[in-house]
Amino acid sequence: MESVDIDFWYFSSLYTIVTALYIGAIITKARGSHDREYWTFALLALGGPLCFLALPGYRSLLFLTCSLWLCYVVLGRRVDMLTMHGRAVLITGCDTGFGHALARRISDLGVTVFAGVLDETSPGAVELKRLGSEGLQVLQLDVTDAALLDTPPIHTLFHSGLWGIVNNAGVLGYVADGEILPVRVYRNCLAVNFLAAVEVSQVFLPLLRHSKGRLVNVCSMAGDVPVPGFVAYGASKAALNTFSGVMRLELARWGVNVSTIQPAGFRTSIRYQEEIFTSLSQDVRKDYGEAYISSLQARFAKMAVMSSEDLRPVLDDMCHALMSVAPRPVYTPGQSAWLIPCLHRLCPTRFYDMIITSLFQFNSSLPLPTVHENTAVKIK
Repeated sequence: MESVDIDFWYFSSLYTIVTALYIGAIITKARGSHDREYWTFALLALGGPLCFLALPGYRSLLFLTCSLWLCYVVLGRRVDMLTMHGRAVLITGCDTGFGHALARRISDLGVTVFAGVLDETSPGAVELKRLGSEGLQVLQLDVTDAALLDTPPIHTLFHSGLWGIVNNAGVLGYVADGEILPVRVYRNCLAVNFLAAVEVSQVFLPLLRHSKGRLVNVCSMAGDVPVPGFVAYGASKAALNTFSGVMRLELARWGVNVSTIQPAGFRTSIRYQEEIFTSLSQDVRKDYGEAYISSLQARFAKMAVMSSEDLRPVLDDMCHALMSVAPRPVYTPGQSAWLIPCLHRLCPTRFYDMIITSLFQFNSSLPLPTVHENTAVKIK
């Protein structure tokens, strides 16, 4: 009985010491922060006693220590931010959407922002010019024009250095079956979403290496997992995703951090090309049917209605990637941005196919091959 009492007081003392160290570390990190993580104290209040009662001896102490260390690391990622006043960031695709909102947010924090826009006369560009000052400059920047990027006037803008690049410019192309999409849509998606980001990165990476700065590439959940209707867009974002991962490994020795943002569905004005598929072959038209092909034009509008209008999760992650002392390699803002990739990795392929097909079924019309297959079964 005496031995049991000694063990109890021994482990209670260890628990008290570990808890005290953890609370001290949390208070130190949270001091002066505008984003204090009080939920970690609630986790401690619930998790500590449960660990002590559920697991015997050193196992409970080890589990508690590991849990508190994880909470400490997560908190550190959120509150340890760099002083960004005077640092310069180049953002592409600022006409609308994520790029436009990010340019406005970080310029208010004292960051010198170079907002690249495709059209200087667009409403978004005009608004940025109206709000802008010396710290927010709007650039006419066609990211697909490599010759325009590597010119003395562009480099002169960054004479004081460049801290970050956000490759945000993107084009969706068309939401349709891969067989229906014209090859020119594939080429355009690759040119804007992938090759342009590569060229922008290569042109300005010498400046990032000098400043030991940040490269942030906006990818997509569709570039991580197969999503029906997004074959051209997803393929281009998958290429950008791979490029980002390799560059993260290679640029680490230079002190440059590379992060990818993989959002789920958000309602932005991403460049979307509405075009009639006049180049479709007669066989494709016959097999899919005019009703199905015509219904595709309303597909994107239906998806937009179901997407979130609140861009703050994406903007928060972009800011963290640019300003955090310890940026994460991958950010997945949005409710399904982590769930669907998780299902893709863990579930059997047939089960995932059933889930993703049901989630992204936006057409009331079905392609004619379904009818043909049923007919063939009956004949047999």
